[in-house]
Amino acid sequence: MHGLINRSLQNFVQDVYGPEVWTDVVARAELEFDEFEAMLTYDDDLSFSVLQATCDQLSKPREVLLEDLGTYLVTHPNTWRIRRLLRFGGADLIDFLLSLDDLADRARLAVPDLVLPQIHVISGAGDGARYILRCEEVGSGMEYIALGCLRAMADDYGALAMAQLMDPLDDADTSPRIEVTLLSTKFAAGNRFELTGEVH
Repeated sequence: MHGLINRSLQNFVQDVYGPEVWTDVVARAELEFDEFEAMLTYDDDLSFSVLQATCDQLSKPREVLLEDLGTYLVTHPNTWRIRRLLRFGGADLIDFLLSLDDLADRARLAVPDLVLPQIHVISGAGDGARYILRCEEVGSGMEYIALGCLRAMADDYGALAMAQLMDPLDDADTSPRIEVTLLSTKFAAGNRFELTGEVH
């Protein structure tokens, strides 16, 4: 797994719960180092071991922890670069959702060897206010991170939307899918965002 993903988990624990908790996670996971290098690649088993150690240390289910991580990536001041990358997707939540087809490619422009799961967007399903996001990757838990990001991005845009995971289509297609129901694009004043400059 790319070190940037591992480092994001480390930063999440340190920023939200404190450096002492991360030290406990390192000990629980029996890591031979104290921190991840963002530009290295780590064995998936090691990454999942650290994730499980974090869940155990915080007494949180994996799904809840990953969703919290997704929210952190959008809302915490230390992750403003990620928020900017996402906000470049569009002027409102609809534009943002429709831009997610290209998110993996945009991320590679910033970090060439970072491989994110490809997301396919089905727009306007049903009454036109329902969007289905289908993630190609199965079993990594990325859909829970995406769920946290989506809910935080709706707030960031000032939109009112519901996002939830859907059941698999069938035994042959277990790709994670997220349903986003858009109730209002202008429910509240969104957070300030400018194309130039560092804005938190």
